Amino acid sequence: MPTLLVRNAAVLVTMDASRREIANGGLFARDGFIQQVGPTASLPDSADEVLDLAGHVVLPGLINTHHHLYQTLTRAVPAAQDADLFNWLTTLYPIWANLTPEAIYLSTLTGLAELALSGCTTASDHLYVFPAGCRLDDQILGAQEIGVRFHASRGSMSLGESQGGLPPDRVVEAEDFILKDTQRLIEHYHDARPGAMLRVVVAPCSPFSVTPDLMRQSAALARAFGVRLHTHLAETLDEERFCLEKFGCRPATYMETLDWVGSDVWFAHAVHINAEEIGLFKRTGCGVAHCPSSNMRLASGIAPVPGYRAAGVNVGLGVDGSASNDSSHLLAEARQALLLARVLGDSAALTARQALEIATLGGAAVLGRDDIGALAPGKCADFFAVDLNRLPYAGALHDPVAAMLFCAPQQVNFTVIHGRVVVRAGHLTTIEVGRVVEQHNRIAARMLGASG
Repeated sequence: MPTLLVRNAAVLVTMDASRREIANGGLFARDGFIQQVGPTASLPDSADEVLDLAGHVVLPGLINTHHHLYQTLTRAVPAAQDADLFNWLTTLYPIWANLTPEAIYLSTLTGLAELALSGCTTASDHLYVFPAGCRLDDQILGAQEIGVRFHASRGSMSLGESQGGLPPDRVVEAEDFILKDTQRLIEHYHDARPGAMLRVVVAPCSPFSVTPDLMRQSAALARAFGVRLHTHLAETLDEERFCLEKFGCRPATYMETLDWVGSDVWFAHAVHINAEEIGLFKRTGCGVAHCPSSNMRLASGIAPVPGYRAAGVNVGLGVDGSASNDSSHLLAEARQALLLARVLGDSAALTARQALEIATLGGAAVLGRDDIGALAPGKCADFFAVDLNRLPYAGALHDPVAAMLFCAPQQVNFTVIHGRVVVRAGHLTTIEVGRVVEQHNRIAARMLGASG
């Protein structure tokens, strides 16, 4: 079994139960799992792979709990630049209707490459548009090629415009097919073992794009197979009005009527949530994927993250789609969460270390995993390292851990996933980035042209 030794880190942030930060620290891993963590002098002297990370900060791999990787193909589309969520969606749906299997695959490579270069080791993606023979399998292929630990969410839309929904009829699917394909994916791909590189999630898109019956059947299917549930919720006031008019209740209450609450459920955004609904999340164990950049970009509002944390609700971090964030930099997203929490006037609403905790342990809890999120014996060898001897960190030696967020986030120097070096000296080792970008941009131009 291959071994890995990390040594001489300026500081190694464990995020373990004691929140140890170890000067001149390191770790020893075997077959992708950590066996020892501590000062370099306490570790073995050799291994199959040795990383001398003198001058680096080493942190647990960041965990992305919400994304739409296919949206790398529609960054900064002019007509959607200044739109709110519903108008943004209606502008982009006709372009997304031109997706192909190749487009899904290449956008996955693009977005996950960007995430890996930002310190992300585990990513959950929410794919819900399947025209022209596109399948979740196309995305899974890309994730396996990159080498990022992946939670593939089988999204769905069944409620088209003709039935009172938001998406065009040509991008929705029949509900019987959605359920059958979701079961196929779970049976073929889902891996429940510790250290799993691939898991499948059941994820109808949103309350305004699927029927109540599909929501209920999706919950039943997920629980029959022991997989998790995910959807968008309470992202905007428009959604709140939609649910009040159509269902006679607020979005969170609507989820409760559909049996969509529990410790196996996490919601993306959850911006417009009141104190009573925070109590519902706490009582039932629902988690939240906080997406600050997207919420700011679309003027959706500010999620009550300090309130969630005070109540004990699990909160993870999500970059959201690259057409509402236009970036897949998870370390930058953690910084955004830190700053946004303070914008209402409390300079201590979220500290740098608390933001890092949301991006690591918080994400692990939201995804229902106890094998990632910290550097400790028995955990997966997932981590990233940043060299402090770079211009953006000059003068940051007072607190190099906090500097990871207070200073402008950079691309990382190393990203290691299950003991495998995926980013080395700032370069991806698993794909040729230039080739992927060229192919990705060619397809993006074709899609935009096809939409007229």
